[in-house]
Amino acid sequence: MQPMQIENKPRMEDRLRELALDMGTDLFGIADITPAREAVEAQGGPEVASFPRAISLGIILLDSIVDQLPRRSDRAVSVAYKHHAYDVVNDQLDTITFRLSKELERQGYRAYPISASQRVNDEKICAQFSHKMAAHLAGLGWIGKSCLLVTPQAGPRVRFATILTNASLRPTGEPLDQRCGECQECVKVCPVSAFTGRAFVENEGREARYDAFKCQEHMKEIEKKMGMAVCGMCLYICPHGRKHEGLRSKAT
Repeated sequence: MQPMQIENKPRMEDRLRELALDMGTDLFGIADITPAREAVEAQGGPEVASFPRAISLGIILLDSIVDQLPRRSDRAVSVAYKHHAYDVVNDQLDTITFRLSKELERQGYRAYPISASQRVNDEKICAQFSHKMAAHLAGLGWIGKSCLLVTPQAGPRVRFATILTNASLRPTGEPLDQRCGECQECVKVCPVSAFTGRAFVENEGREARYDAFKCQEHMKEIEKKMGMAVCGMCLYICPHGRKHEGLRSKAT
């Protein structure tokens, strides 16, 4: 009698990662967000906080686009950045989160995709859920002094989207310790001094590091002058994202 063959089905985590990578995702992580439930509920409400897991999906931006930001007063540069670093990437991320959410639902789980860029609270200037929190808890990077998520692979030159789910997925890692050290490049380059230069501290409010209203007003002024709001200098200047020879010395 032949022994029974046991089918080795791929784990749900592996299946989702494969689908995400096939659709163009560069960074994939899974976070247990239950320890942050209080903060999640304060930002997004009890329904959002009811999900125990977050799937973090990141797409790395094109260096050829980001590296032009010092010339952002040139309309051609701003148009290229807004299109390729926002519109195209955000649409792709939203498509990926929708497709993966459908896959989770087909498997009998709840799934709630969070848009790559969609503000829901104008008073707090925030989205329904923090993509940076999910990516940080999934071990994809650390929160920099610019309040951006800084990754080992591309610095802050990444855009993220998130799927919240009740699927019992295994977390992919632990939060990374910040590697900014004494660097203040993002603080110094900000045109309106929106950053205080303080390192990220868990349970400390965003306002201790970043004045979102200063940033918002600056973007409004740019939009009045150019018809679109493009800055991104904190993203451009970070040594962890600058790959050209001699520009990474401050990141090591």
